Formats: sequence, structure tokens, C-alpha cells
Amino acid sequence: MTEPDRLSHLDDEGRARMIDVGAKAVTRRVAVAGGRLETRADVIELVRGDDLPKADVLATARIAGIAAAKRTSELIPLAHLLPLDSVTVEFELGDTFVDIRATVAVTAKTGVEMEALTAVAVAGLTLHDMIKAVDAACVLTGIRLLSKTGGKSDVGTEASMAGIVLVSSTRAAAGTRADTTGPVIAAWLEERGLTPVVRVVPDAGIAAAIAEAAAEHPAILLTTGGTGVSPTDRTPEATRAILDRELPGVAEAIRAAGRDAVPTAALSRALAGLAGRTIVVNLPGSSGGVRDGLAVLAELLPHLRDQLGGGDHA
Repeated sequence: MTEPDRLSHLDDEGRARMIDVGAKAVTRRVAVAGGRLETRADVIELVRGDDLPKADVLATARIAGIAAAKRTSELIPLAHLLPLDSVTVEFELGDTFVDIRATVAVTAKTGVEMEALTAVAVAGLTLHDMIKAVDAACVLTGIRLLSKTGGKSDVGTEASMAGIVLVSSTRAAAGTRADTTGPVIAAWLEERGLTPVVRVVPDAGIAAAIAEAAAEHPAILLTTGGTGVSPTDRTPEATRAILDRELPGVAEAIRAAGRDAVPTAALSRALAGLAGRTIVVNLPGSSGGVRDGLAVLAELLPHLRDQLGGGDHA
């Protein structure tokens, strides 16, 4: 076996071992994994309405996934015991499936890919257990690593072509109001060849959501909502914490686009800037304001991405 082909968990005599990471640097490491539970459309509606015999299906699966990530070293024999910084497990309901996504972060000498994969697997198995009474034939599939960062080799072309959308709305996160901005932004990203990932979070959770999204290093990170002067509007503060460089002209152009029709657009505290190579822009919370902001970005985004890729100013 040549050196590049050597399996890291085997010693020179082919025996299993735990890798010695003592000489590695301590860095911030983030891993994102995904999977899918395939079922019937009527089952998805039961999950959506929380009408299954076993209630709180998604909440139970989320807690199971988080708990599993924390116990990965007990489940995977050669995995290291790690003091995890954070674990998030999210679900997206389709017509006949539930997409599962886990993001795990740690500040340590080794990565958290196995923790993210374990979280997805156990969350998916818990979903299976919760719905098997109505669909014993449901299938858990597609468990895979989407991206990892912070180690010697980063992985994840999906992350570099992703456009993450964070909707800051307490009511939409609670399901008492429809999200009208996320779908608009998602369609706009798809038109530009980016894979949209929409996450709806309560206002109080926006700081953690922005930090987690930035750690995934997407091509673009767009937020909507939380940019005004209400006591709960904290999106600009959370955004400034992750920016390396601000782009004040972009934020001002978006404000100007909405001021003629909506004078209160002048009250927006929205920011724009760069977090590494990720373009970060705060958009308003209304669908009209989002469309105005996206019209501004449509003119700027090609040149901005070219510049980040090393293009000339010509």
C-alpha cells in the first residue's frame, strides 16, 4: 500500500488504531452533513401538522441528533472525544421527503465530520421510528458529508456554490406567519447558479445562525429582517461580528433603492461586507424591500464575485 493510499486508522501491521493528533494545531473546525428520509406525501402532511400518533416528531429527532453528536466517540470506536462548541440539526420538508442537515463546530486538534454524520444518521433513524406506524417502508438515504473546514484539507464544493438565506422572524420560525422573503431570495440565487439553503430563525437566534452560516463558507450569505430599530432587531450587530471588510456602498445602494417608495427605508441599519470570501448582505424584512435589494445586487454581484476570484478592475 503506497503512502497516499494508506488508511489512517490502520498501523503498519494493519491493526486498528486511534490517530495521534497531539502534534496538530488547535483550530476552529466545522463540518456539515446531510441526509434524506423518503416517505409518502400524506405522511409529510402529518409531520407538517404534528398529527402523527407520536407527537413532536421533528423536535424529538432534533434532540436525538444533537445528543448523538455529543456521544459519537462512544458509538464510533476510533473517534476522538471532543468538547463540541455547537450542534445544530435542521429539517426541510419536501413533498415526499424530509431533508436533514447537521452542522457541528469545535475548537480542537481534529475535525467533527463523524459527529455531523452521526447527528444526521440518528436524527433520520428517529424520524423513521416516529413515522413507521404510518409508513414502515420509509427510506433513510443519502447520508453524506457536505463540507468541512478548519483542518489541513477543506472539503465541499457544495459550500462554495451555496447561497445561504437566513430569515430573521420569530413568528415565521414559530409557524404563525408564512415566510414570504426566503422563497424569493432562493429563486434569485438559483437563477445565478447557486444552491439556496433557506433557514428561518427567531430574532433571538440570528447571531448564532449567522455565525454558523459563515463558518460553512458559502459563496453568499443573505439575511432578511431584523435591520430596523426595534429592540429585537439585532441582525446588523450579528453581521458585523463576522465581517472582515465592510462594503458600505452596497448597503447604502440598497437603502436608496427603497427610499423613494418607502421613506422609512432610511431607518434600516443593514450592513454588507465580506467574511473571508463569502459575500454577506443584510436585506429588509419585507418582500418588496427584498426585491429592491436583489435588483441592486444583480448589478453588483458578477463584478464582486470576479474581484474575489482575482479578476482585474477593468
